[in-house]
Amino acid sequence: MPVPVPRQRAIPAAESGQAQTVSHGAAGPAAAPAPHGEATKDTTVEKDSRTGGHHAHGSAPLTLLLIEDDPGGSPIVPELIDSSGKPIRIRTARNLTEAGRLLTDDVHCILLDLALPAPGRAGGADDELAVLKQVLELAPRHAVLALTASGDAERGAEAVRVGAQDYLLRDELDGPLLSRAIRYAVERKRSDTAERRLAEGKLRAQENRRLERGLLPTPLLDGAALRFAARYRPGRSRALLGGDFYDAVRTPDGTVHAMIGDVCGHGPDEAALGVELRIAWRALTLAGLCGDELLNTLQQVLEHERADDEIFATLCTVDIAPDGRRAGLCLAGHPSPLVITPGRPARLLPYENNGPALGLLPGARWPRTQVELGAEWSLMLYTDGLIEGRSGVDGERLGQDGMLEMVRRQLDQGLRGEELLREAVNEARALNGGELTDDVAVVLLDREP
Repeated sequence: MPVPVPRQRAIPAAESGQAQTVSHGAAGPAAAPAPHGEATKDTTVEKDSRTGGHHAHGSAPLTLLLIEDDPGGSPIVPELIDSSGKPIRIRTARNLTEAGRLLTDDVHCILLDLALPAPGRAGGADDELAVLKQVLELAPRHAVLALTASGDAERGAEAVRVGAQDYLLRDELDGPLLSRAIRYAVERKRSDTAERRLAEGKLRAQENRRLERGLLPTPLLDGAALRFAARYRPGRSRALLGGDFYDAVRTPDGTVHAMIGDVCGHGPDEAALGVELRIAWRALTLAGLCGDELLNTLQQVLEHERADDEIFATLCTVDIAPDGRRAGLCLAGHPSPLVITPGRPARLLPYENNGPALGLLPGARWPRTQVELGAEWSLMLYTDGLIEGRSGVDGERLGQDGMLEMVRRQLDQGLRGEELLREAVNEARALNGGELTDDVAVVLLDREP
């Protein structure tokens, strides 16, 4: 049987802020028995670093908080040594009120006597583990060991099912056994906490992906004699949505409206603003707005929704006539689309009437340019993430000229539709020597007679 350890009255270092060392097994000259109901002992407290102690951060001995009601004043815990040979510090609380006061951040493990009555409950109450449940609520981040009477292993096993890391039998308790149990409980709690945080992180990531996927557009092109394809790659790692945005809708008169835009920046706030602008564009387009009137209203939306006055967005809109042979083009600080027609090299649409980006100039205007497309064509809208990557060993940017050359070569290889977009983004990434840091969005509209 372990030798009872005289109860020491020492103020925990976490409470006093002072260094104090109490030899295990005997009180120092200033020690005095603690009156019943008072806090307690804190044996073998290492020097605090603020007073010149030598224990480096992370190497401090373990601290055990014992919660037990011992009217006889004889502690049930024997001498404890951790894996490095240092004494394990012990604090004793006789009820949950004292436990709450002694439960500081430097406590590693709690040893709870299940015979302790829960506050407001008499012994033999219906819920025998009520006190354990209260301790688990009080200390959700701490390892907990349950102590029960010999022959009551079933109660101990139930305590583990409720949330304790392990249980011990009172009559079989000795120093080595308890020391190992404390170390095991602390490591198991750390492992459980890490697994829970990992699971929570995975769940949040899944929910974020589900949300972001739902925010990507579904083009409304029923009845249009056009094929639609899009490619999207956010610049943020582990994200599905960036500050780039695009959409396409067909209005009742048969006009097909398409747009692509880019909010400056790459964070979640920019992604959210891009979604707001896309939804606003769709609503305004279906309401009959077009060209300068639509862009002016979108600028008002941007000015009201942006986080600060430095945020702006570039935008390219096209409205394709019902016969599919001509289109109106509006540019707000955005690169001009690329058009592909039979018998001619891929080329850029006119960009001389490019207006300012949304959010830069109050009262700005955005002229609408009429362009002829012909009977058969492909129109590629893109964001600057596709052209701002590096190209070659000299470190120059790909630019619009480099993109034109790249797309012409891919067309000569017979690539069309989604294959063309996929190869364009992949080659731009390869030329950059790795991932593109900016968001990339590319939209392709094809009309065949």
